[in-house]
Amino acid sequence: MNAMVDDKYRQKSGVALVGLGEYSSGQLGPALKETAYCSLAGVVSGSEEKRRTWQREYGLDAGSLYSYDNFDDVKDNPDIDIVYIVLPNAMHAEFVIRAARAGKHVICEKPLATTVEDAKRMIEACKEAGVRLSVGYRLHFDLFHQEMMRLARNRIHGNIKRIIADDSMEIGDKNQWRVKGALAGGGPLMNNGIYCVQAAQYLTGEPPVAVRASYLPKTDTEKFADVEEGVRWEMEFGSGVTALCESSYSRNGNSLKVEAEDGWFELSPAYEYNGLKGRTSNGEMIFPKVNQQALQMDDFAICVRHNRPSRVSGEMGLRDVIILEAIYESADTGRRVPLELEAFAGV
Repeated sequence: MNAMVDDKYRQKSGVALVGLGEYSSGQLGPALKETAYCSLAGVVSGSEEKRRTWQREYGLDAGSLYSYDNFDDVKDNPDIDIVYIVLPNAMHAEFVIRAARAGKHVICEKPLATTVEDAKRMIEACKEAGVRLSVGYRLHFDLFHQEMMRLARNRIHGNIKRIIADDSMEIGDKNQWRVKGALAGGGPLMNNGIYCVQAAQYLTGEPPVAVRASYLPKTDTEKFADVEEGVRWEMEFGSGVTALCESSYSRNGNSLKVEAEDGWFELSPAYEYNGLKGRTSNGEMIFPKVNQQALQMDDFAICVRHNRPSRVSGEMGLRDVIILEAIYESADTGRRVPLELEAFAGV
């Protein structure tokens, strides 16, 4: 490695991935080979075999490999600036707080937490440690979603009337953590539906004032003993816009549509890592392919470097957990659940 490359590498923020499952191996690791402002500096896993595999593939030294037990030792590694938590939802709070206490900036996968209480503890821990906290909301960095935001917020087709969002998938293996309530904190609403919750808000530019929800029937009571199989909900906004949303683990669905006064615009598929397609009532959307995860991580590295908040902050993650809890409350009770806008102050 020549001196010029060496200097460039040292200028990058070092990222440690905590959890080496499919998302890390299939998306985040490869994205870190494309990032301009950060690079892989460590991995954390309970599997020694996985740690060694990553060491070989990414040229890591032995001192950058950690287990969950000795994770706190990252505090002594100056090459690690950012810790990215890629663990089952119920483990987010513990490891975000441990990372903050180790003095590392943190990206946490969505949802930020499984409870509002945990989300607040995570934000407070990062504030006390003087580190930044961001959520892995990759779609904010995708060109198609940025265009959807532009069309909506600039009222290119007039005022928005209705949003229709569906993010569903056939879940497959009944033994995976996503259908274990203790690890996932919920079913498709937590894993997929959060993208619909997010989209409705970044399209309208406002949080909802109320939600109504109902569970979809369970067709496999064994697989979905711990979590819902599907949920349908409506978000009401102060501007008068409504968002009709659905998320299921027993079918495939991947779309986002906005109906406005003078036209419409949509993405289908809408939430994938790549291959998104968009149309408006005036024609097709055409944008170059981007690596959502690389852009997301680079943006956070820049925020850390310049000491400014992330556009997908921990507070935004807390806001969404508040909404998720309200959706579950409405589905459980059959009642409309109002949301206090004061709870979203500062987001």
